[in-house]
Amino acid sequence: MSDTTDTSVGGQGNPPATRWLQLIVGVGCMVAASNIQYSWTLFVPEIQQAHGWTRAAIQTAFTIFVVVQTWGTPVVGHFVDRHGPRVVVLVGGFFVGLAWLVNSYATSLSGFYLGSILGGIGVGAVYATCINNALKWFPDRRGLAAGLTAAGYGSGTIITIMPIANMIQNSGYQQAFFTFGLIQGAAILLIAGFLRAPKAGETVFSNQVAQSRRDYTLGEALRTPVFWVMLAMFTGTVTGGLMAVAQLGVIAEDLGVREMPVNVYFFTMAALPLALMMDRVMNGISRPLFGWISDHIGREKTMFIAFTIEGLGILALGTFGHNPWAFVILSGIVFLAWGEVYSLFSATAGDAFGTKHIGKIYGVLYCAKGMAALLVPIGNLIMEATGTWATVLYMMAAMDLCAAFAAIFILRPLLRKHHAENGVILDDRGKIVVGDQLAPAPR
Repeated sequence: MSDTTDTSVGGQGNPPATRWLQLIVGVGCMVAASNIQYSWTLFVPEIQQAHGWTRAAIQTAFTIFVVVQTWGTPVVGHFVDRHGPRVVVLVGGFFVGLAWLVNSYATSLSGFYLGSILGGIGVGAVYATCINNALKWFPDRRGLAAGLTAAGYGSGTIITIMPIANMIQNSGYQQAFFTFGLIQGAAILLIAGFLRAPKAGETVFSNQVAQSRRDYTLGEALRTPVFWVMLAMFTGTVTGGLMAVAQLGVIAEDLGVREMPVNVYFFTMAALPLALMMDRVMNGISRPLFGWISDHIGREKTMFIAFTIEGLGILALGTFGHNPWAFVILSGIVFLAWGEVYSLFSATAGDAFGTKHIGKIYGVLYCAKGMAALLVPIGNLIMEATGTWATVLYMMAAMDLCAAFAAIFILRPLLRKHHAENGVILDDRGKIVVGDQLAPAPR
């Protein structure tokens, strides 16, 4: 069976039950790829202690990873749209495993930078492909499907974070890189063979959210104001969460709560590991939760709610983060309201521009994460200059709150105009109108 078939023609019948298998396989691949980004914070203090390099120099490896992962996504999208998901994810799985094997033998910063490049290629291939495949299979539940797939990446490390932390403590960070590199690479290679794109007529479209009547090419999408507003909002919102992902261990250490015990009645843990566990749970919940909400009330309203929560959570973390309980709870709130960006913006892109070329279009939009990654080392420099993380956190909160208001006052009117130009008219609730009735948008 070919895995390269795609469709831009939908119907209103019953979609095949096998699409849920495609979703499960995509989530599995994302879980296996997630350690490279979300477990990195555990390795930074150990690498610094072993080699004496500055934090900024070590975190440059994280920046390189994110830049390669995100800025390579349009290229990945091209191959996905042309060759299908299976081959691309198999290649990605190989690089995901190889990246941490290289890190396990690295004795210089250039070695870790090489591992970051390989990891960026591998994770970029897996992430972009699985998200794009979910958008194509589930136009009627686009927010939920993209959210569940992204949740695999955002919370996948919840099952590995403690084993990795224990192995780092007992056997050294090199052994942890080597062992889990083999495990995650092999897992992706084993399950990627089940992936395929939908055939014509296997998808149905939403009757709750406006969706484009035609498929835009990348060039056409780039000529719309909707795309550039989304790119600016995506960059602003992803910056705060990405900095928290990369710097949470460092922030906890600087706030003095890294090793402080937190008693949760039936067990006691240090604040940082407990916060990391909480964050993975909340990050995973947020993506399908807000994606599902957006399928019912609209993308822009959901963005406003989530981005406001994130901005206020970051403000509170900067103010009360010296308390270990507050650090755990508030970091969880920040991740709850941050993780959804990957489901909301991907679903909105699919709604606005169609899915035939979504691999390339969302690939370019996803470069917002790469631009945000360039701000991660700047956060370190600001902290070292001011002696506190408060300034950095307040700047992050301001970007989130600006994006929240932009969702309602800028993006929402632009999307209405964008859909109206394609013959899709919305009522005051954002529902699609045909005559005097609410109805699904035809394609």
